[in-house]
Amino acid sequence: MNTIRRLLRCHFFCAAALIYSAPVAADDSVWIHVLGVAQDAGYPQAGCYEAHCMPGWQDRNKRITASAIAVVDNAGKSKLLFDATPQISEQLYRLHTVAPDSEYTLDGVFLTHAHIGHYAGLMFFGHEVMGTQGLRVFAMPRMRDFLSSNGPWDQLVRYGNIVLQALEDGADIEFEHVVVTPFRVPHRDEYSETVGYRIQGPDKTAVFIPDIDKWQDWETDIRDVVRGVDYALLDATFYADGELPGRDMSKVRHPFVAESMLLFDSLTAEEKSRVIFIHMNHTNPALVENSDARQAIEANGFKVAFEGMQLEL
Repeated sequence: MNTIRRLLRCHFFCAAALIYSAPVAADDSVWIHVLGVAQDAGYPQAGCYEAHCMPGWQDRNKRITASAIAVVDNAGKSKLLFDATPQISEQLYRLHTVAPDSEYTLDGVFLTHAHIGHYAGLMFFGHEVMGTQGLRVFAMPRMRDFLSSNGPWDQLVRYGNIVLQALEDGADIEFEHVVVTPFRVPHRDEYSETVGYRIQGPDKTAVFIPDIDKWQDWETDIRDVVRGVDYALLDATFYADGELPGRDMSKVRHPFVAESMLLFDSLTAEEKSRVIFIHMNHTNPALVENSDARQAIEANGFKVAFEGMQLEL
């Protein structure tokens, strides 16, 4: 609890910020750039040839990459990546179009946990592809042990493609104009811990929690977290119970979007506007623009993340 209190200090009454879908122009601006919004496997998911997946197979423009964000610092000419997805090639290109590699340095990659959609993209930093040297990858203790002890990830470490950097629950990592703070959250931790991140810019603050178990499984009240930041990018893997036919969804520990909206009903309209749902499974109807689910989210005062969304910090 002390960690979360520390993360939330002095931020309970921040004013909600505007959400930008066009490039932030100010030379000294710092912003979050949303690179992907789907669950680990993206949309459409491999092996899914049902009606809800077919639009993505038939039209490449309807494909959606796995959840990831970046922080771009215009003044410091640097960028940070949060999670390394299997679609990292496309996402790095998108990031390059707004923060070119020739001008901006990739100062680090922050990992949330060891589920495939969140770290598998590290392989593209290896000598078979980008062959980076000394790229800092920030990870919690079990995550660092996992990467350094298991192939093919240990080769990245041995070849110096990546350099593992220690994260500690609640401990700040400071950059020129950005402070990043990891905090533990409950989730399936087969190979590593799971963290969310608090991202403090010069003027505004965000949290990024793409994966978590039910909100009541966390000792922290997520409503206090929302009240303490300007943007809350939160787990929206599934929209509602019954979404996975033939599955007992009581065993699926993600907070359903429908459950989150009920929990957040006590927030003010301004506080609700800070909530941005992200990390949607290919079955989640909220992935589809103008769907009943998307309209219900927006009618209740919340937002849905989209690729290219920009949030000024």
